[in-house]
Amino acid sequence: MTDLSQSTRQFPKVDGAFAAIIVIYVCVALFLPAEFGATLGFTTNAMTSTAPFIIFAVLAVAYLKATGAETLLARAFEGAQTRMIVLAALLGGLSPFCSCEVIPFIAALLAVGAPLGAVMAFWLSSPLMDPAMFAITSGTLGFDFAIAKTVAAVGLGLFGGFVTMALSNNPVFVDPLREKPKVGGCCGVKAPFQGKPVWAFWEDSERKLAFRNTAVENAVFLTKWLLLAYTIEALMIRYIPAEWVAQALGGEGVGTIILAAFIGAPAYLNGYAAVPLVDALMTQGMSTGAALSFMIAGGVSCIPAALAVWALVKPRVFAAYLGLAVTGAIISGMVWQAIA
Repeated sequence: MTDLSQSTRQFPKVDGAFAAIIVIYVCVALFLPAEFGATLGFTTNAMTSTAPFIIFAVLAVAYLKATGAETLLARAFEGAQTRMIVLAALLGGLSPFCSCEVIPFIAALLAVGAPLGAVMAFWLSSPLMDPAMFAITSGTLGFDFAIAKTVAAVGLGLFGGFVTMALSNNPVFVDPLREKPKVGGCCGVKAPFQGKPVWAFWEDSERKLAFRNTAVENAVFLTKWLLLAYTIEALMIRYIPAEWVAQALGGEGVGTIILAAFIGAPAYLNGYAAVPLVDALMTQGMSTGAALSFMIAGGVSCIPAALAVWALVKPRVFAAYLGLAVTGAIISGMVWQAIA
């Protein structure tokens, strides 16, 4: 008898983002044929205008990964705790490495007793901004908004880090690690290069391969999520009444900023896809403060970033992480609203 396991065909795994793009365009072609050309044209024009930022982002991240620049993160966790928190917030807000990529590194630091305040500062700021995110945000929402989000990312890290340090003896933050932390993640976590960074990476075959692989992976990642986001943006602008968005998230009131923070937490796809969606919402009347609040709260609470924290710490610390994120997002939105 033929072995059924051998005769069963193995179908290739379909990427969820690309599948969603195909489904959306098929539905538009079937049910809204008059809008198909306009939707495709909007997406094509948006991708074309964003292409230089995508190329820069892909090459910058690939270079930093190939050189092994993530080893510089260790320097943020040396010395006095105040210094650790400041450096961790700065590195988290500016480095090109997502939260889940540094899970093994953070797990080791916590295991040997690194202060939770410094780790919290890094965790809160790292999902929010990096060179690629800055380029995409600047190209779509403007340079001023990109700077505001960068400052908010570092500020959130400082806020969370110093609050955690001040409450370090509180039962919520005592003994934060799970008994058996899970050192996995959403990015296929691998051990980083050891030792000092090698800036001339092209002299090492392994690092040249890392550059190529990282560039390809990030190019595919950015392309698929931005294609999906721009497609959704085109449909949002066409079919979501501007008065709805303006009524719920417009104006200068604090209530819209608070609402945006709580909407951002469950509604966020990822940082790159969120940029075109926020652009659409702002076109429809979303206030600038609510936009920043949405992006900060959503960036920290999105599934990849949240899983990185959940994998290592106990639920009470995870709850504190989310609480600090939402509070910091609201404060950031209020400050940016007042300035802008």
